[in-house]
Amino acid sequence: MEFKFNIRHGVYFVRISVKARYGLSAMICLAQSYRAQEYVTIISLAKRLDISKIYLEQVFSLLKRAELVSSTKGAQGGYRLMKNPSEITAGDILYSIETSMFEKTENTIEENEKFIESAMRDMVFEKVDKAIRDSLCVTLDELVAESEKQAAEGYMFYL
Repeated sequence: MEFKFNIRHGVYFVRISVKARYGLSAMICLAQSYRAQEYVTIISLAKRLDISKIYLEQVFSLLKRAELVSSTKGAQGGYRLMKNPSEITAGDILYSIETSMFEKTENTIEENEKFIESAMRDMVFEKVDKAIRDSLCVTLDELVAESEKQAAEGYMFYL
């Protein structure tokens, strides 16, 4: 996932890690089974998404710490969402996995040039942060609906 910014001398991207993209994908899968209140195993998610089971376990550890998923052990065990998919945003998921990416921008030159620092913060950093936050307001429900729409369109036949 990338966020694209057009700037006079080129196009710049904010890159989202593979770990975060896997986490978002897995959460969409959990959202698809939310209404059935089923627990989904790491093994089934790993197979479905073609992701390493061990890597996915690391991702779910972060999601569990953020209280986005719960888990149970045993034959019927696995993971499921702790909230309705309409209450979980892409931002919630990515913030729980990409902690360093969403840290508040540190002051860099405030001691010597506080007005330059203030101008950079007001005109650049806060605008970039807001654009990213606004882009990540999409809910799991919306992501499920869009993925199902695209799947249906992929199977349409035109005569």
